[in-house]
Amino acid sequence: MQFLKKNYEKVLLGLVLVGLVVSVGFLVVLVSKEKEAQEERRTKIFNRPVKPIEAADTTALEALLAKADSPLALDLSSSNKVFNPVRWQKDANGKPLRNPAGSELRNLQVVKISPLYFVLTLDSVSVSDSGVRYVLGLDQQSKARAGKRQYYVSKGDKKDLFSVVEVRGPAENPTALVLELTDSGERVSIAKEHPFRRVDGYMADLKYPPENRSFLARRTGATLSFGGSEYNLVAITEDEVVLSAPSGKKTSIKSLAGLETR
Repeated sequence: MQFLKKNYEKVLLGLVLVGLVVSVGFLVVLVSKEKEAQEERRTKIFNRPVKPIEAADTTALEALLAKADSPLALDLSSSNKVFNPVRWQKDANGKPLRNPAGSELRNLQVVKISPLYFVLTLDSVSVSDSGVRYVLGLDQQSKARAGKRQYYVSKGDKKDLFSVVEVRGPAENPTALVLELTDSGERVSIAKEHPFRRVDGYMADLKYPPENRSFLARRTGATLSFGGSEYNLVAITEDEVVLSAPSGKKTSIKSLAGLETR
């Protein structure tokens, strides 16, 4: 006890020094382990599940793009009453008729469309001292001055619309004549009982009820006057007609009855 009393300070100091040495050793070990842990955390690969990004809602943008693709169209020609007031006219009986400006062609009716033919016929054979001549008939119904014309031809003759390239059978009584058409180069045969016929155009019968007017047998190039304006008939097909307004605008009108053959 006397020893401790005389040397307790030294003993205490020794214990402190021992504690310090142990602490230093523990710190060395702890630092080493922490370095290893940090290195492990640095090199470790984390395989965490990744959620896909949800698609953005573009409904509103797509609706705007759709509107941009189909811009607003203003009708200033038919339904607009500021620029096109409603017009009233009298019909053929003197009764008032509501006929808005710009609706004339909508009231025009194509009653009938008939085909116009290009026809070649062998009408007769003429035998004389100068040789055999063939009388051919040509009817171009699409022309303004339609009517049958006759041509006196022999084998090898050339005309504006055809040429005679072959005579089949006896010259005085042929079974057929072979003709070459100038416009198409097509070769066709005709006989007395078998003419050649092809569609070469159309004519139309039209009606305008607001004025009780009819336009019969009109051909391409005709002028129709109704509703206070004149319209040119620029084309006719088997089921519609095309008219040109004074402004140059073209309008197609379907036939009510379709094609009528004859």
